[in-house]
Amino acid sequence: MQLETVIYEKTDDIAVIKLNRPKVLNAINMQLTRDVHKALTEAALDYTVKGVILKGEGRAFCAGDDLSEHPHMHIEDGLRYVEMLQDTTRIMLNMGKPVIAAVQGYAMGAGCEWAMSADIRIAAEGTQFAFPETNVGAGITNCGTKLLPLLIGIGRAKWMAFTNERIDAVKAEQWGLVNFVVPPEKLEEMAITMMKKIIANSELSIKLTKRQMNYGVYQDYEQQFDLEAHDVMLCMASGGEAAKRMKEALEKTKKK
Repeated sequence: MQLETVIYEKTDDIAVIKLNRPKVLNAINMQLTRDVHKALTEAALDYTVKGVILKGEGRAFCAGDDLSEHPHMHIEDGLRYVEMLQDTTRIMLNMGKPVIAAVQGYAMGAGCEWAMSADIRIAAEGTQFAFPETNVGAGITNCGTKLLPLLIGIGRAKWMAFTNERIDAVKAEQWGLVNFVVPPEKLEEMAITMMKKIIANSELSIKLTKRQMNYGVYQDYEQQFDLEAHDVMLCMASGGEAAKRMKEALEKTKKK
């Protein structure tokens, strides 16, 4: 698939989506938003893709919105831009496939929001995270006002949003904004290795577990009990896959 500002690569059953505006640190404009939307849609609909890795080309994952474009937008164009931008997050949250963000350099504003939309975040040492929206008179999008407090707590989230202060990869890992911190040269390797480990598991179980966890943060206990029971039955009725995997697990246990 040929896109103007995104490189889309598929190796075996993993799709790698690379933000490709390195000269401006992959700052988000309308074209990049369109291309990311198309790439994510392609990955979500391609049944041969089992997992998605989102990363940035060059020195940065994403420096946030391209401010040079916004002052020239009419209100109607701005609304369409925000709606499409937020649709990218909807796709990542709702696709029944794991998404890993491999983050380096800078993850600012909407760039950090894209990273938070992934299921797992791996950051290179030295990466900087921040939300500069209140400094430029804008607002957080991509459900960032929900995802950030869920990841790091509402007090820390408000501090980041109100002050625009940056935190580094080490602090981001301590606070739960990222899962792992690795040397820059190991970033893509770890993302691919982790994704291969994830997709070696049951595709249906991964899909349902992702849905359960995304729903579970706002459903009550009884709703979650019902959803889990329903999904366990779906797994058990999955054409013998569960029985086969359980048998293999038991055989491995006996050999130990």
